Amino acid sequence: MIEKTISEIEAQIGGAEAVSVERKAELLKLLGTLKTEVAELSKTHGEQADSIAGFARVSAHEATRTEQNVELRELSLKGLRSSAEGFEKSHPRLVQIVNRISQTLADLGI
Repeated sequence: MIEKTISEIEAQIGGAEAVSVERKAELLKLLGTLKTEVAELSKTHGEQADSIAGFARVSAHEATRTEQNVELRELSLKGLRSSAEGFEKSHPRLVQIVNRISQTLADLGI
């Protein structure tokens, strides 16, 4: 399920007309790393890994919409960040990637 969700996010970002080529490349690279980190997390924390992937999908959707709703974008990004909380010690790279993705998606709304 996680692979499918991240593949959907990659397709969504790839097709987003409101996102520059540079930002798309940056996000796709981050998503590749997220895929690896979430797959590792899913071995021991399957539901949490699914939540992270799900919130990443919703956040990408909200950040790449042509007509954005700032409140929905912020709520989805808060959910994404919250879904990774508590893994700072056991999966620090995962938390770092989630934070970078959140910031990059937030920056799309500027």
